[in-house]
Formats: sequence, structure tokens, C-alpha cells
Amino acid sequence: MTIRSLRTRLADDPDVGAGNVLTARLALGLGLDEPLLTFDTPVDDHPAWQPFTPRELDRAVRARAAALHALGIGRRDPVVVQASDAADHVLAFLALARLGAIPALLNPNLDGERAARYIARLGAAGVLADEAHLTALAGHDPGAALLPAIGTLGAGDPAAAPEPYRHWSGDPVAITHSSGTTGMPKAVVHSHASLYAAIRHRLRLPRPQGQDRMLSALPAPHAATLIAVNLALSSHTRLALLSRQSGAGVLEAIERWRPTGVVGFAATWAELAHHDLAARDLSSVALWWNTGDCAHEAHIRRLIATGSRETATRAGRTREPGSLFVDGLGSTEMGHSHFFITHGPGTERYGRCVGRPHAFVDCAVVGPDGEPLGPGEVGELATSSPTLALGYWNDSGTTFRSRLRGSFLTGDLMYRDEDGYYYHVDRAADAVELGGGRRLFTAMSEERVLAACPDVLDCTVVAVRDGERVVTDVLLIPAEGADPAADRTAAVLAALDEAAAATVRRVLVVPADGIPLGPTGKVRKVLLRQRHLEALRAEAVDA
Repeated sequence: MTIRSLRTRLADDPDVGAGNVLTARLALGLGLDEPLLTFDTPVDDHPAWQPFTPRELDRAVRARAAALHALGIGRRDPVVVQASDAADHVLAFLALARLGAIPALLNPNLDGERAARYIARLGAAGVLADEAHLTALAGHDPGAALLPAIGTLGAGDPAAAPEPYRHWSGDPVAITHSSGTTGMPKAVVHSHASLYAAIRHRLRLPRPQGQDRMLSALPAPHAATLIAVNLALSSHTRLALLSRQSGAGVLEAIERWRPTGVVGFAATWAELAHHDLAARDLSSVALWWNTGDCAHEAHIRRLIATGSRETATRAGRTREPGSLFVDGLGSTEMGHSHFFITHGPGTERYGRCVGRPHAFVDCAVVGPDGEPLGPGEVGELATSSPTLALGYWNDSGTTFRSRLRGSFLTGDLMYRDEDGYYYHVDRAADAVELGGGRRLFTAMSEERVLAACPDVLDCTVVAVRDGERVVTDVLLIPAEGADPAADRTAAVLAALDEAAAATVRRVLVVPADGIPLGPTGKVRKVLLRQRHLEALRAEAVDA
């Protein structure tokens, strides 16, 4: 059996899904002693950066499944997992899935008080955490039993693990959470089939350049990481998983591990742009793969100028400078990016273009009445796909409010052009009505400022309504070596459309740590709006 036939066999088996890929892979017996998954921290008797083979991975998972089974964890038990190391999240997910339990992966950046409130809403059967997060939960009531520290599970007896649970397509197989930028993160439930649907699609396509050796800079508890792990198991892709996603850490990992592809979120690409990429050895990278929020042109261009890729010439295949960047748009609820576009040296379709929908996606841009809009008209994205999550755990109200005739209303404001390409302009929660049919789109405004100001690395537009007027502050993080005292107001105003420019109160240079971020690295615009509105009112009182 070849790797190609492995991919085909898994793709064609309707019983394979996100809950049983490892056991299905082992049953096929291919490449069981070849390196596959690598973690950046020590695991059991494995040093950091020493890869696991499928056989070794299975042993580690069975040990944890046996320990969890001995603790009374079984089918349909929601178990929270919160730890700093990617290995703990991945191995706990695989072990809990083997038992038919429901791993609820919790971002380690969520503080103890918010984590306890989130866990209490889940009604979890138990909490698996490392020592640091068990300590953070102390003094709070998560409404669930605290299980032994997650690091002790590897001491379980692999031979004592029960037989793998037989998953049905609609079984809940994981709970992950939204970014939490608007408040308490929402608990999103994924099924055995939904988390595997996009993988099944990809397995039937040729493996793209750069996917043979991937570095994951995704947050470990995110649904995208579960997809990346299952894709690696299904396609025999060597995958290294980072526990932390700082720009400096990602660059160091690229130079150390030499991946051909890197997968991450837009926030990571923004952090990478803060570094002098020309001074780093990124020559191994042929592919940057973005998911979640679409990326900014300014950051994409910096990345595709690095690395190298294979190209076909009359003289045969050769390696040329420059890499490819696959952009798209997805969310926890979508289960996978629903759009894709490939950028490379010489491509020019930017302006927050997220490309065209994947073949497994049926979507439309709809107006307030839910009816589809025509080309060029901005509305909310309504999308239907086998990748969609089941809904929100213990929150049927939010689940049903987000549905329209079987489609999911994503909260993204978009339009499509005559050629069928889709463009993302903002989140509905961040756009501001200006009257007269005009709206201020903060994300599109940020895109335009970054494109117009090459000495600016990142930009956040904060628009608040103060009575009858809209007031906008533009926050800039300058590039290293750029003059922080330079007045960029004229350039910023020229980059914005007339309606948005008319609302600008101040253009401010802020430090890189001056923008509040949520647990997944997204800007907390709700908090920023509160701060700037409070400042406006304080100014009015002083006046």
C-alpha cells in the first residue's frame, strides 16, 4: 500500500472521522514506524522535537485513555482540557475521543476566573489541566471535579485501555471555543463527521507543494489544530506543533525544524512582520497557509518574498526564490476555511479578497431580510457546508439565532464581484452606521492604511458612536527604525474613503503591546471601543 492509497482508503471509508483517524490509520498498517508528529516539549520518554511514529503515538494515547477510564471518564462525558503545552491538548483529545468522551479544549491564555465561569456553563464531567492552570483555578468554582494533573496520565497502562469507541457521524467529538473578543467565549460543538469533512475533500486532491512537512503555529486548543493533526495522520504529513505562537518563536522553529509549510492565523503573520525576515533563514518554506481571519496584504507580501518554491520550466522542475500564501476565511463555527486564494510573487488580487468558496461550500451574501444580494452589494455571509459545527454547547438560543434556512450566519460582512471572488470588509459587530446608507468598515480601513503606509507594521481602527456622531481613532504600530513621532495623519486620511476619513479624531502611534488581545490573539475591539468612548466622555466633562 502506498501513501496515495492510504489517502484514498481513508477518504472513501464513511466510518472514518475526527474521532478515530489514528485507530483507522493503524488498522491499515502503513508507515507505522515512520516519524509523523513532533512536539516542542518533552512527552513521556520523548525529548522535545523527537518525532512520534504512529505506533508510538498510539501507545501514548492508549496510556492516557487507560488512566482516564480508571478515573471513570466514559462515553459522552465533556472533559475540559487546559494546558500550556500543545502535546497535552493533542494527546488528551485523541485519548478522550478513543473513549467516546467529548474533549472541551480551553485556551491556556484564558485567566482562571473566566475559565471557571466558562467551565461552569459547560457542565463538564471533569477538568484536566497542568499544574499552572490548576493553580489559576484555585479559589474559583468551575462546577466540575478537578482531575489529577494532566502530566500524570502518561503513566497509565496502554494494555488497560478499553477498545476504541465506535463513532457515528453525528457524534459530538470536540468542543472548542470562539475567540472571546466580544466577551465570554462561546462553546462550539463539532461532530465526528464535520471536523473531517474538509480533510476527506483534501485527501482526494493532489497533495499541494509544502504540505509534506508542516509546522503548526495554530493555538493548540483550536479546531484548526484538530483538523491539522487529523490531516497529518490521514495524509502521512510530518507535523510539528508549537505550544506558543509568538513571532520570534515561530521563526526560531522554522530555522530549527526546516518545514516546507507553515500554518497559522492572521495574528501570527502580523507578528512575523515585526521581524527582519530577510535576516532569517526561511528558505525551506514553500507555503504559508492561513486560516481564520483573512490576512492583510502588507503582511502577505513580506512573507511571499521569503522562502522558495518548485516551479516547472522547459528545463524541468527548478527551485525559485519566493513562496506561496494560501489565504481564506473561516471560524470555529465554520469548522474549516470556506474560501481560498493563493498569493505568490506577481499576484495582485488583494483588497481583502478571500477568493472563491471551496467545492464543499454553498454560500451567499444576504441582506437584513435574509435574501441574497447581487455583485458588489455588502451583506452578511450565510454559508452551508458539511464542515459546520453542530451549534453551541448548552446554548440553543444562540445556536438557532445564528441559523437561516439551514445556513450559518457568520457575522462577516462581505461582497462578491462579477467573477465570483469574495471580499471581506468587516465583522458586523465592528462596522458602524454613518447614516445615508453609508457604513464605516474598520477591517477594510485597516487594510487600506497598511497598504498606504509601508513604515507601519500593524493598524487598528477604533470607531465609536458618541450620541449622533461617530468618532474614529486610528492606532498605528510603526516598523522597527520608523520614526514614532512622525505625523502620518495626512497619509492615513488619504488612504481612507471620504466617509471614514471624516470621522477620524486622532492618529496615534502605540507600542506593540498597547493593543488588547483575546486568548487567540485577535484584537479585542469591544474593549478598545469602551476605552475610547470613556476617554471621549471624560474629555467632554473636562471641557
